[in-house]
Amino acid sequence: MTAQASSPAAVTSVFIRLKLSLLRNGLRQSGGRRAAYVASAVVVLLFAALQLIGLIALRGFAHGDSLVVLLVAVLGLGWAVMPLFFPGGDETLDPTRLVMLPLRPRPLVRALLAASLVGTGPLFTLCMLAGSVIAVAHGGAAFAVGVVGVVLALLLCATLARAVAAANVRLLTSRKGRDLAVLSGLVVAVGAQLVNFGAQRLGSSGLEQLDPAADVLRWVPPASAIGAVDAASDGSYGVAAAQLALTAAALVLLLRVWARHLTRLMTSPDGSTLQTDGRPARERSATGLARLLPAGRTGTTMERTLRYVWRDPKTKAAWVTSLAIGLIVPVFNAWQGTGSVYFACFAAGMLGIQMYNQFGQDTSAFWMVAMTISSTRDAYVELRARALALLLVTLPYATLVTVLTTAMLGDWRTLPEALGLSFALLGAMLATGAWTSARFPYSIPQEGHRNVAPGQVGLAWISIFGGMVGAALLCAPVIALTIWLNVSAGGDAWDWLLLPVGTVYGAGMTVLGLRLAAPQTARRLPEILTAVSKG
Repeated sequence: MTAQASSPAAVTSVFIRLKLSLLRNGLRQSGGRRAAYVASAVVVLLFAALQLIGLIALRGFAHGDSLVVLLVAVLGLGWAVMPLFFPGGDETLDPTRLVMLPLRPRPLVRALLAASLVGTGPLFTLCMLAGSVIAVAHGGAAFAVGVVGVVLALLLCATLARAVAAANVRLLTSRKGRDLAVLSGLVVAVGAQLVNFGAQRLGSSGLEQLDPAADVLRWVPPASAIGAVDAASDGSYGVAAAQLALTAAALVLLLRVWARHLTRLMTSPDGSTLQTDGRPARERSATGLARLLPAGRTGTTMERTLRYVWRDPKTKAAWVTSLAIGLIVPVFNAWQGTGSVYFACFAAGMLGIQMYNQFGQDTSAFWMVAMTISSTRDAYVELRARALALLLVTLPYATLVTVLTTAMLGDWRTLPEALGLSFALLGAMLATGAWTSARFPYSIPQEGHRNVAPGQVGLAWISIFGGMVGAALLCAPVIALTIWLNVSAGGDAWDWLLLPVGTVYGAGMTVLGLRLAAPQTARRLPEILTAVSKG
């Protein structure tokens, strides 16, 4: 670089143009990517406009300032966790790509911060901060404080995201980082449930419930910038100045932390150059679980299935999402007093789905499994071991969710029948999952966010939804028995029978399903291998 080109202003201009070039070149890759970006940008802009209008409409409402402060605090939290779950959303979040350039930390921080303000995310943040100021500001002094507060809060959000990304860049570029990105769907699902629960509580109780939390968050950046605007509106100029100073101090501190991480990243050796442990893999790996599993093919297959759950990003995301949603739906409904103990069967249903498409998680490596299956007996042992591995998690978890839901509702009388229904449903889903795994296998791409290979979406729909309908039909006898005992006179005395009946029925359905699926698996090994290798 020449002396003129390496000046701070020139470096900042280069990085802004680089950000625009990366965006433009990314859109040139395919028409689908262009359409997806344009559609997402339109949705973000529309949501930003509606958010701005809604915040302006809050002006003058009682306790509206508390809601605005909380929204800005959540916005700051979103900027902090965004790099952890969406590391590929911005190519400039990885500063290790710049290690070969002769740049000092201070100009680099300034340039990256300016580049991070380019995009729909900062525009949405700006709209929300501007609407928050309009919602709480009254008087010229408050609006003047609001202008300063918006600038500080916007810079603080962008710096927070950059500092978090720089501190975790080694994680984000590793396999664990890719696993974390895949789990972003879980965060969205859990967050949606929390927002739904919070909205219902606020709708029934009013905004005054937010005041205690808002009084604390007014002194936590970036919400402190909006708290300063509210304080200036009330004439508390000293408090407003203190809150603005706190926001500015947090910004300076984050900039220093970011610069320190950048310096370390630019000067420290890459982890790939460090010497690894030379011991054999069997000596480095923990074998405690393997010792507890049965010997032979059953134990080996169970261990492999559990390792998929722990190591494979797509499998891990599906399991964690099922575990979380299976707990959230019954527990949150019970917490609100609108649920039923039978909602606990949702946990068994979500976990039972993991039995579907068992061979899809093997992808093209299924050929090694296929080479070891030479008879219907081998196929049965393979499927049985996979079902047993799932039961190690699903049985205690479904029991825990059912007991927890029952305890929150205080309806202990219905615990046996709820457990019986859960076990029957779980057994039926394991049975249908084993059969559809052999009859309708499909591939799960290892890269990207797709969970089905192109051209196999129909197979996935038939496998999952057809299996779920089949499982519900298989559970019809237990469901009918439950209804009959609840409506018949004197049926309460026999409710406890549903627990052993449901348990035995679920176990019988599992064994029957595995025996029906084993011949299909042994006969269709080439077709299964072809189907699961397409991704």
